[in-house]
Amino acid sequence: MQAVGLQTHIWANNTRSIVLLAMFPVLLVLVLYGLQLVLMGFGIIQGTGGTLGDDMALAGRMLGWTVPAAAVMAAIWFAIAYFGSQAMIDAMTGARKVERRDNPELYNLLENLAISRGMQTPTLRIIETDQLNAYASGLHEGRYSVTVTRGLINTLTRDEVEAVLAHELTHVINKDVRTMVIASIFAGILSVMAELVFRGLFFSRGSRDNKNAGPLILIGIAIAAIGFALAFVIRMMLSRTREFVADAGAVELTKNPDSMISALRKIEGRSTLKAPDEVQGMFLDNQPEKAGIMGLFATHPPISKRIEALVKFGGGRDSGPWSQQTYAPSTSVPSAG
Repeated sequence: MQAVGLQTHIWANNTRSIVLLAMFPVLLVLVLYGLQLVLMGFGIIQGTGGTLGDDMALAGRMLGWTVPAAAVMAAIWFAIAYFGSQAMIDAMTGARKVERRDNPELYNLLENLAISRGMQTPTLRIIETDQLNAYASGLHEGRYSVTVTRGLINTLTRDEVEAVLAHELTHVINKDVRTMVIASIFAGILSVMAELVFRGLFFSRGSRDNKNAGPLILIGIAIAAIGFALAFVIRMMLSRTREFVADAGAVELTKNPDSMISALRKIEGRSTLKAPDEVQGMFLDNQPEKAGIMGLFATHPPISKRIEALVKFGGGRDSGPWSQQTYAPSTSVPSAG
């Protein structure tokens, strides 16, 4: 197993995620500035009465108080997510809590992995669906959860289920769940800002006497649109880099890259779960039929790319696409009652 190469792979992706996440505050300022220009163009915000440059400079100076106001909104949004995110995610996905007595073998697999890292065992949850998927959720120790589907438990072998649990536990260990929540908060704030502004414009009676109204509206919409698009792409890129790291972390926890690879092969093409974009970004796999130009709007890297990384950095072996087959009951984790 190529420990050095695998660890380097983790460091590179962690650094990339930090850089991407740091761009959200910049995009917040960019979107705010664009929306202020639009509001000025529609007469909701009073312009200078001077040149286009004067109005744009005024919009820039206004950021001194609009940016702090947006930060307060983000803090409120975070507080709501902090206390209610798990209940909302459970409602969206149909997940239910599972106790040790419900499925002792599955629970013990997760517990043993957690103990090996000296951490509290996350809450275990199951979604009653034949699709094969899993995700981690929560914001801090004592509130973390690992959720798996019934289809995943029934289809994968014990070692493969352990690899999937180790993948999700890596998301918890690396604070990936927290990172994705913060990214979703920023993206959500941008969406709410846009909706409030454009709803306000629909019902407003602002004046368009500003001689710079047309250029201000066009420039503002262009700037805001760029900010929104970049925020969305960055959120998708964050999710994609996290999956590579979690795959590598699963190998480090289990010392079994082959099981992670075979699990991904079985999950491939059978992972569809309905949920909002923010939740789908947390899934073990999410491969929509249309991922956009060059995959920019895909929340996850293709499974083939993930397996390629596991073979290269983890020393695993890929037997190719999985063909449908039936395993003896002794090779799989017993289903919860």
